[in-house]
Amino acid sequence: MESTWLVLVSLALGLAVGAGFVTLLHVAERHGRRAAEVVNPAVPDGIDQVLDALESAGAVLDPSNNVIKASPAAVSMGLVWNQQLVHPELLELARRVRRSGDAVSENLILSRGPFNDASMRVRVRLARLGTRYVLILAEDRTEAFRLDEVRRDFVANISHELKTPIAAVGLLAEALDQAADEPVQVRRFANRLTTESGRLTRLTQEIIELSRLQAQDSLSEAERLNVDAVVSAAVDQSRVVADAARITIAVGKKSGAEVSGDERLLVMAVHNLVANAVHYSPEGSRVGVGVRRHDGVVEITVTDQGVGIAEADLERIFERFFRVDQARSRHTGGTGLGLSIVKHIVQIHGGDIRVWSQPGSGSTFTIRLPEAPYPAPATTGEAP
Repeated sequence: MESTWLVLVSLALGLAVGAGFVTLLHVAERHGRRAAEVVNPAVPDGIDQVLDALESAGAVLDPSNNVIKASPAAVSMGLVWNQQLVHPELLELARRVRRSGDAVSENLILSRGPFNDASMRVRVRLARLGTRYVLILAEDRTEAFRLDEVRRDFVANISHELKTPIAAVGLLAEALDQAADEPVQVRRFANRLTTESGRLTRLTQEIIELSRLQAQDSLSEAERLNVDAVVSAAVDQSRVVADAARITIAVGKKSGAEVSGDERLLVMAVHNLVANAVHYSPEGSRVGVGVRRHDGVVEITVTDQGVGIAEADLERIFERFFRVDQARSRHTGGTGLGLSIVKHIVQIHGGDIRVWSQPGSGSTFTIRLPEAPYPAPATTGEAP
């Protein structure tokens, strides 16, 4: 009888131990699964594909603010590094979304990287994704803000620059009316009126040209051009003014170089450089224009013996309406747009422009353009 009870007790004890062991195994498995979810959480279905397809930046945060999924744009913009959000402003917005449960949208100015002072303007939107995650979407609007600032500055500069010649035309017209019985005064005022109207016309034309150039990133139609012919046409436009000031324009030997581009625009660019060289050169001096080709690059160089440009002004000379010598520029009818137009023309031709200058030693401007490739030899289609 005792042995029967012992068997039953042993059996019960075994079942209890077995049940406890199985229970421990289930608890351990559940804890392990939770730990695995924390270490390697999975985003809700479909979010991976959505983030990969986004052109804007996107990222998903877990409850510990770890980035469990980020789009390529989020990494390239510098928002995410090493599975963490880089900017504390975004972390603060994520905490706000978790507290309130409501989506938020903000315009932020964020640093572009840890090693420089560059910043970017970003439009961000954060919202809860299920019960555990937060979704961040960010759009880089830096370029849009820059273009808006450029537009505002351009409009302000135009208003300022047009004010002077328009006011002058009005005053001269009034003076003409009052001096109607004095032929000498009428001729003097008429000459000044012609000068101011010509300046206003040039300014208007250059504003229109610059606006057109800024609206295009590349040439819609390009043709093969002889650079020597372009230079010759540009120099011819400045011959009369140069001869009046006894300034010699010396053109170097033929180069035979060719580029792909718009002839009218390239002639305008070279002419602007030659005209500047003539305007800022003393009487009886010399302006040199040369072309050379090397390593697939065509260089058009314009050198003068003028007053030169101070080092502090070299970085700004290609800005719209910037003048090195305000008094002389207004006396010669300069608009401050010539070099800006040159820069844009060269850029849409795939080139760049460089300047060397020292006060009292003159200046050298160099346009660098890619040389047009040699055409492939024609084939007759006959077997050799």
